[in-house]
Amino acid sequence: MYTIYYQKVDGPTDKSTSGGTNSTSSSKSAKAGGASGSSSNDITDHVSLLDSILQGELPCDMERSNPTYDILALLRVLEGLNQLAPRLRIQALCDKFSEGLVASLDGLNLTGVRIPPEEFVNSKLTPKLARQIQDALALCSGSLPSWCYQLTKTCPFLFPFETRRQFFYSTAFGLSRALYRLQQQQGADGQGSANDREVRLGRLQRQKVRVSRSRILDSAAKVMEMYSSQKAVLEVEYFGEVGTGLGPTLEFYTLLSHDLQKVELGMWRTNSCDKNSMEIDGYDQTEDLKCQVGSGLSSVSGSENLIQSRLGLFPRPWPPNSDSSDGSKFHKVIEYFRLLGRVLAKALQDGRLLDLPLSTAFYKLVLGQELDLYDIVLFDPEFGKILQELQALVRRKQHLESTSGDNTEAVTQLRFRGAQVDDLCLDFTLPGYPEYVLKPGEENVDINNLEEYISLVVDATVKSGITRQVEAFRAGFNQVFDISSLQIFSPNELDCLLCGRRELWKAETLVDHIKFDHGYTAKSPAIINLLEIMGEFSPEQQRAFCQFVTGAPRLPPGGLAVLNPKLTIVRKHSSTAATNASNGTVPAESADDDLPSVMTCANYLKLPPYSTKEVMYKKLLYAISEGQGSFDLS
Repeated sequence: MYTIYYQKVDGPTDKSTSGGTNSTSSSKSAKAGGASGSSSNDITDHVSLLDSILQGELPCDMERSNPTYDILALLRVLEGLNQLAPRLRIQALCDKFSEGLVASLDGLNLTGVRIPPEEFVNSKLTPKLARQIQDALALCSGSLPSWCYQLTKTCPFLFPFETRRQFFYSTAFGLSRALYRLQQQQGADGQGSANDREVRLGRLQRQKVRVSRSRILDSAAKVMEMYSSQKAVLEVEYFGEVGTGLGPTLEFYTLLSHDLQKVELGMWRTNSCDKNSMEIDGYDQTEDLKCQVGSGLSSVSGSENLIQSRLGLFPRPWPPNSDSSDGSKFHKVIEYFRLLGRVLAKALQDGRLLDLPLSTAFYKLVLGQELDLYDIVLFDPEFGKILQELQALVRRKQHLESTSGDNTEAVTQLRFRGAQVDDLCLDFTLPGYPEYVLKPGEENVDINNLEEYISLVVDATVKSGITRQVEAFRAGFNQVFDISSLQIFSPNELDCLLCGRRELWKAETLVDHIKFDHGYTAKSPAIINLLEIMGEFSPEQQRAFCQFVTGAPRLPPGGLAVLNPKLTIVRKHSSTAATNASNGTVPAESADDDLPSVMTCANYLKLPPYSTKEVMYKKLLYAISEGQGSFDLS
């Protein structure tokens, strides 16, 4: 049993004592919980993750005299070192190489083992936090205890992702949305009141907008400029179509996600063979050591001209002297990133999903973390590994020069994959971007200036070359809500929050998360066939099915089990049989002639009772492929 005391907190005091984010309005600081982090301006000052962990201070205003302070600081160090374990192993290998203890850097690809995050979760604090955010009185009065904000900010690993997700939605978007989500959760758990009027305290305003399907990007820019900073939930409709509600809105965010991946926008790194390549040549093993920046990662889809990236999208570097005046190419890039920030924030606020594969490195930037040489492998493993090997050569050279004796000959004999640095034919331009000049002049890279070259490449790739894009993204995001409230999540969790969950479907478990109605039960032959088909879907077919039924190709965190409204499958009666009956002719079984149809606003699939599994499979795939691109009456 826990005794909970409520106390109304004054605005200014709430801001200064709870360790949280400054609200844009002091009168609303209590509603914001007094709390989620530092001011939004503070996040622009990137902090090295290792430095923030080892500084021995908690990023909140908890008194050092508090008996739990040192315990929390120690836990924070341990969890941080666990995150950095792969990097520390790489650095240890490079140290051995520089000292001549090992002759090979083959171990750079080894990541090792981390402690599972579940081991850091506190089983006693988690239910306490869950009870606090389920208390409507505490939410209404802005009286959540300060420890809720302090612990989720300083030691988020103490709580599982789902609990932090509920805390985020309960504190980041205001009272109405917090109560609305609480009521939805209680209704799903069967805890709602029999009289809806007794509990329906939070009502969300809705803003309907119409967009052109053929001009999604332009329409989105206007919509977000006008409505992203408003608290109303966006509902999207398309000109010339009758569809309305959840389905068209989810499809809008999906289509916009795809438009933001187009190569001609100049936002993201690509893997064009004639442009984004770092060729190391000049010796016999040229083909073996030809390194494509993003090799096997980022490519351009010929059909849609989209950048497909296996490890996710990362901003393309632009020279610091790029023309950013109105109408210039780089100015448009900046505006696209500002739009991206607004879209991501609005999608989070409204609970919508995006189909935008952002890289872990980009999410680290969103969370205010500083990137360095070791983060490049997160979006371009081959290029990052090359830079790490070159950096190891630099450290070997420094070690040789620091030892006594004449080591000039040993330095000149240093090799990168069998070749001298001079023979790599590198110059001071950014690999893959010849227009990005790192250093004026015609100087080539050799062992003596290799350290400077690596420093300039890393700076251009993850720092100065993308600074203005990231700043524009953050500015757009902050127009909707404070980006610092995301710091309770890890990069991977943030991806799950924004883009949903990828889960493996199995026929035996699907039946527990689907509702069967109007002529179907879980034992119906057609349902048994459908569940088997869904369990056999490839990942792309699964995405297409979700897009067809819900309007979005991905499921929310928690998968099908938490889909709201619940996926419902009903029997679709034969249109041909109805026509025959109206004409007075003998009705005939003609379900095999019909196609399934959906109501995306209710996640509602109307499925004819096909004669065989093979017929159902063909009809379902045909409907999925041909039913995209329009919302009409069925």
